[in-house]
Amino acid sequence: MSEITKPSANAQSAQQFVAGVRERVAKIVVGQDVVVERVMIAMLTGGHLLLQGLPGLAKTLLVNSIAKAINLDFKRIQFTVDMLPSDIIGSEIIDQKSGDFRIHRGPVFTNLLLADEINRAAPKVQGAMLEAMQERKVTIGGQALKLPTPFLVIATQNPVEQSGTFELPEAQLDRFMLLHRLGYPSREDEQMILMRQLGMGLKHEDGGAVPRSAFDMIEDNPGASIADLVGAMQAVQGVHVSEVFVKHCVELVRRTRESKLLDFGCSPRAGLALINSARARAVMHERDFVTPEDLFDLAEDVILHRIRVSYEASAAGHTAKEVLESILAGLG
Repeated sequence: MSEITKPSANAQSAQQFVAGVRERVAKIVVGQDVVVERVMIAMLTGGHLLLQGLPGLAKTLLVNSIAKAINLDFKRIQFTVDMLPSDIIGSEIIDQKSGDFRIHRGPVFTNLLLADEINRAAPKVQGAMLEAMQERKVTIGGQALKLPTPFLVIATQNPVEQSGTFELPEAQLDRFMLLHRLGYPSREDEQMILMRQLGMGLKHEDGGAVPRSAFDMIEDNPGASIADLVGAMQAVQGVHVSEVFVKHCVELVRRTRESKLLDFGCSPRAGLALINSARARAVMHERDFVTPEDLFDLAEDVILHRIRVSYEASAAGHTAKEVLESILAGLG
């Protein structure tokens, strides 16, 4: 076995960490193995993740389950149309006793922020997230305040054709390392969801009772710590990336810019996202080197939300997914 393929102690610890989190999540969420992998990739690389899917696909439940499995400070924001930027980052308030201004920190000051239905907020609120997501700091009352470390945003959104939603601006979409689209569960998984609900029973409180939900099944005691997460992140940094893999990433990104079917292609941030997410996926698949399989598996989640089909190409029936598949086929 070569030095590159020999698993290190860090890699083995990272694999155990990921396996432990996955095991706990599987007790709550049925199926969704790929989604869980994408969330773990985001956590191992410090990148932000956007989950897109119709209501009722357990997006919020999944993120809650992973947050509780790791001892991270966790906050959730339910985005609505009447929100203000101060509802996210905080604001200056006056102390009634002293008459001095003091800073009230918003929910963005956390390790893991669940931005639920982020596209229900108006564009000015979504814009307030840009500085936090990219620079990991916010400005309140003229003061630049650093966010905790680690800091990760996992956002959920409903498709833009749903009532009461706003399309996220390109600048904000580019800040998400991955955008994963969730589909409906398989027939077997959907049957398992219903069977699990039948066995949950009632939750008794203050002399009354309510039916238990999947959220009530999430364990409060974490199975891992920030130190475990940091160790796994360190293992990801040790994954070998060949020069050939880097060239393929650059070629893929540049071809999106050169395509006549697209209004615009990807920025260099897309190439960085491909390499970083491929490293994390390699660790999760018990490798300490990346392979072309990593690139092809992650390309859709990394690329699609960063490109836009031109009006003429769209009218001719072309889609962003079709264009990406064509570009990927040309890489082979």
